[in-house]
Amino acid sequence: MESLPSLIRRVSVLEVDGFDSSEEHGDTKRTGDAAAVESGEAKILHSVSISMPPSPIGATKTPRSSKFKDKRFDSFKTWSGRCEKQISSARSKQRQLQQEESDGSDHNNNEMESISVDRYYDALEGPELDTLKASEEGVLLPEDRTWPFLLRFTIGSFGMCLGVSSQAILWKALATAPSTEFLHVSLDVNLVLWFISVALFCIIASIYALKTILYFEAVRREYYHPVRVNFFFAPWIVVLFLGLGVPPSVTENLPSSLWYVFMAPIFCLELKIYGQWMSGGQRRLSKVANPSNHLSIVGNFVGALLGATMGLREGPIFFFAIGLAHYMVLFVTLYQRLPTNETLPKELHPVFFLFVAAPSVASMAWAKIQGSFGDGAKSVRINFFRGFKFSLAWWAYTFPMTGAAVATIRYSSVVTNTLTKSLAVILSAAASLTVTFLLVTTIIHAFVLGDLYPNDIAIAICERRPKSHRLWNNTASDTSSDANQIDMYLKYADTKDVER
Repeated sequence: MESLPSLIRRVSVLEVDGFDSSEEHGDTKRTGDAAAVESGEAKILHSVSISMPPSPIGATKTPRSSKFKDKRFDSFKTWSGRCEKQISSARSKQRQLQQEESDGSDHNNNEMESISVDRYYDALEGPELDTLKASEEGVLLPEDRTWPFLLRFTIGSFGMCLGVSSQAILWKALATAPSTEFLHVSLDVNLVLWFISVALFCIIASIYALKTILYFEAVRREYYHPVRVNFFFAPWIVVLFLGLGVPPSVTENLPSSLWYVFMAPIFCLELKIYGQWMSGGQRRLSKVANPSNHLSIVGNFVGALLGATMGLREGPIFFFAIGLAHYMVLFVTLYQRLPTNETLPKELHPVFFLFVAAPSVASMAWAKIQGSFGDGAKSVRINFFRGFKFSLAWWAYTFPMTGAAVATIRYSSVVTNTLTKSLAVILSAAASLTVTFLLVTTIIHAFVLGDLYPNDIAIAICERRPKSHRLWNNTASDTSSDANQIDMYLKYADTKDVER
């Protein structure tokens, strides 16, 4: 017989009390079994008894890992959000009367609704409407911990792609323009920058695509944001930049069919955004106008420039006309609106250089379409970068500077003299140094300091005002109604006295 471990021993069924399920015949059966064993006629059955160490006193059952899972982010998840929306909508019919009495008692029923533009302006402040006002009591997501990275990754990250890809165009122009031959710039610089731009765009686009798949509600709230909605044009503008800056060693001529593929998403976005501007609703241009709206305009000029470079004519003229018409309206709206509002924060000063981007790219596009050139270059104020905290909005500074530099290079090829050549070199150097500085600063904040992507409060605001404000308003309205009743009584009393 094999030996058993120390905690296991072999016992006979005869040694186990109550082994037989029939209690009334237990003693008789046990006696018969014992007699049979003594006579050797029956086979002894054995069972195995395992002795386990005792559990500690007061030990509790280990909870499942799902209990430790933070479910406060589920409302922003794509699939969990849909299920929660269906459940909350089913329950909302039963709680409708209670919700009217206490509007702030249940945020889950309203957090998936479309947020109005007024709500963003009421709840948020700051240069990019990304800071919660002190009057707001809280947000839908927890503020006591760091959110998942995808929820903190904003659409504004594509601004980095705009800056780097525009540098590929700049160095290609420096290497191929006749007016800058004295610099002896190699096309290898353009090749390296172009591949870096492609890699950076693929990384950022992949991350944001993953965010769209997993946290679609967060993407939807960014789309309704009056400032960030303009950055949805940025990925497609980057694709156009990559087409303009493609190195000659990669391809000399891009297929014309690619231009229609690149411009289709921009055209669809323009139908939506421009339609909202003209509809007269809550997202009309006079209400949501801000300097970042230039991103929704400049895509027309970049597309016209790329199409004219490919040898097309009708399509580029079409988009050039659309961009020019809307640019004039936007320029007048911003020119009239901004002086009537508060001073623009320093953090958003770089965005003002988007005013330079559209005419700079438009001048190059018109030079390709019509054959005549207009100078769109402007001077640069580097001191805008002093005295405030780093922000991704700085990347909006690089693209207009690079566009102005490229336009100056093209202009110096037509009007060749010392002044135009010097201006082209100065603007090109300023644009390149600015991009280098911002790239290094961004890397430091992202990987060393770790504060490049804080919690994105802008997407987590509640759809309605805090309950305290509603209570205050109700109290104020009750007080005003009482005052009105007193006034009416006094007038009535005075009238009676006069009659007497």
